[in-house]
Amino acid sequence: MTVPPTVEGWLSLVTSAHSDKPKFIASLTAFLQPLADNVEVLDSFSQAFDLDIAQGVQLDVIGQWVGVTRYLTTPLTGVYFSLDDPNLGLDQGSLQGPFDPVNGLTVLPDDAYQNLLRARIAANHWDGTIPNAYEIFAIVFQSRGFGLLIQDGQDMTMIYALTGPQPDAVTLQLFIQGYLALKPAGVTISNFFTPGVPNAPYFGLDSEGTAIAGLDVGAFGNIYPGI
Repeated sequence: MTVPPTVEGWLSLVTSAHSDKPKFIASLTAFLQPLADNVEVLDSFSQAFDLDIAQGVQLDVIGQWVGVTRYLTTPLTGVYFSLDDPNLGLDQGSLQGPFDPVNGLTVLPDDAYQNLLRARIAANHWDGTIPNAYEIFAIVFQSRGFGLLIQDGQDMTMIYALTGPQPDAVTLQLFIQGYLALKPAGVTISNFFTPGVPNAPYFGLDSEGTAIAGLDVGAFGNIYPGI
């Protein structure tokens, strides 16, 4: 018989010779309650520090394990919410916090920090190959609808192209600044691309698929300098 690690569960083990003694049961309860509380707290750790559920300081602790902080040394520019810019409107721009500098975001909000943590965890498990980069990126970001194209320049350079919906302003800046990219040592990323038309394939010749398509189907992407 499995007894639950609760005061009630442990009290159920008291023999009949003592279970009808109120003072004994009260003393035992006072002793067992802190132990039961500790068990409950320890059982909650698996959820409290689950990357998909964690919030605030819980994410910061995960960041210490993973090796990346939400505090950026270089501000993310062009990310603050604005009604005068279609790329920074609802569901795109990030609200400027009371302590955020006017020149850019330096402290990532929880949702963006979760993406950064996922990318760093992916990098920590990456074997350095392009096929494995596709596998990892699919696991990490497919739930958000994003895909990835990688082009090896065969000259120690590579290109990253994001597919799917238009990324929000913070995700866009994290992507084009290389925070979300997997890159072997010694290899540079010559360019980053994002969809010019949300969920449309990139324009390309001699290739036809969900990510690249030809005339009347494919669209030119937005190009950004690499790192």
